[in-house]
Amino acid sequence: MKRILPFFLICITVLSLGNEVHAKNIFQDSPAVQADVETAKSADPIGYPVLGAMQDTLFQIFSRSGSLTPKDRASRISSRIQVLAENDLYRSDSLKVEELEGTYDILYEDQIILSITAQDAKIHEIGLDSLATEWREVINSDLLHYQDENRLEAWAMRVGLTLAAILTAIGIFFFVQRASQKLIEWVTLRRERLFKNLAYRSYTYLTQDQELAVVLQLIRFFKWFVILVILYLLLPVLFSIFPMSRDWSEAILGLVMRPIRNVLHSTWNYLPNLFSILVIVIFMRYLIRFIRFIFKEIEAEKLEINGFHADWAMPTYNIVRFLLFAFTLVLIFPYLPGSDSPIFKGVTVFVGILFSLGSSSAVTNMIAGLVITYMRPFKPGDRIKIADVSGDVIEKTLLVTRIKTIKNEIITIPNASVLNGNTVNYSVQAEQQGLILHTTITLGYDLPWRKVHQTLIDAALATDLVEKEPKPYVLQTSLDDFYVSYQLNAYTKQASKQALAYSELHKNIQDFCRDRDIEIMSPHYRANRDGSDITIPKQELDHG
Repeated sequence: MKRILPFFLICITVLSLGNEVHAKNIFQDSPAVQADVETAKSADPIGYPVLGAMQDTLFQIFSRSGSLTPKDRASRISSRIQVLAENDLYRSDSLKVEELEGTYDILYEDQIILSITAQDAKIHEIGLDSLATEWREVINSDLLHYQDENRLEAWAMRVGLTLAAILTAIGIFFFVQRASQKLIEWVTLRRERLFKNLAYRSYTYLTQDQELAVVLQLIRFFKWFVILVILYLLLPVLFSIFPMSRDWSEAILGLVMRPIRNVLHSTWNYLPNLFSILVIVIFMRYLIRFIRFIFKEIEAEKLEINGFHADWAMPTYNIVRFLLFAFTLVLIFPYLPGSDSPIFKGVTVFVGILFSLGSSSAVTNMIAGLVITYMRPFKPGDRIKIADVSGDVIEKTLLVTRIKTIKNEIITIPNASVLNGNTVNYSVQAEQQGLILHTTITLGYDLPWRKVHQTLIDAALATDLVEKEPKPYVLQTSLDDFYVSYQLNAYTKQASKQALAYSELHKNIQDFCRDRDIEIMSPHYRANRDGSDITIPKQELDHG
């Protein structure tokens, strides 16, 4: 009997525990409970956060409890946790979990903080007891952490850290200010030794004073940059000391750190494209240098190509270089950052339209300049005449041609006007065959034409700028009613000195005609005069 009684008691205990567990399982798995769970999930699948003492999310509430919605439950639980956080006598062992009528309650002493229902356990897919224990630990950890952060000693330490951070920043400010002032004084005193005029040949890019001013501005800029950086770093440090402002610290740091991280990340991702651009640019650079070498050889007439003149070399090189630059831009365009952006494409199209509309005349002159280059009507240094403008070519570009007249006037003519008009070049044949100077005088029929011819030829040969070979010659261009027109033609190789040559030639014609008693005057006047003296000045006759 004594052995049977303990065995009987053990059986009863096991049966009672089994019935209890079975009852719990029936309760949790009942259709009504599952329906409530499904309703809770479908009604609010996101849930409402329960906030801790420092406004951090501890966990979320998804299901109802009686007449309370999930939002109301989360708000009430958060309020109760906040009340506990303000209790300076909070103890961890007073926060406990108790089971009551199929639910688990988390209590502090006799106050219920929250009740965990079967719906909560089902939604979180965990047992009631495990969920209650887990939430109890979360709440307790949050409260203990809040107390640690808000102890008197902690506040004293925070105040001390704040003062230390401010004093450190002030010390750094004074140090930077003092160091920058000392550096400025040191640089100013040694300006003669540190700075020299930055020049290339006869052009000075930066004088000594300008270099000093630039360096002083850089020192001041660096000083204020360091001060602003320290001030920027001081604010998050101060905010991070106090629990309620730590979010501000992260936000302030994020204002700069996020863009920096994005830039670094974008730069790292862009490195392959940058490498491709460098390869294209380096290849095109050496290709252009090789092409320039070829055209330089052609210009120096070391390399000859049939039908290709030496003076075409550099203009053609400039065209080829421009085309290669354009081709390089086309190649690297897809690798440029933002090239696929609609805004980038829109701006590119807009700039292209503006260029097309605003540069029509410029493009016309450029095309005319190219045509003129390959027509070779003149080159720099030639004496030419375009329309009514005569002078020496001093510059020929793609857009304009500049001419210097004998009066030292610089006249700029658009290439389109040059192409549309006639151009007279006095210099092309002057150096080889000679340019023919020609002038006409009219004399009466009473003068022997052979004497006139010889007189004019002798006057031409006496002129310094006139060539002796080929010999000058005279043409009788007309036989008019009262006089004969004699045209003197003489060769010169000084095309740019035509005005001086004509002047000297006219002087000699006057002198030789005087010496040989040839009176240059209007035949009309001669036919009607009444026997007065000839018009040759008396002193000239005496001299002769």
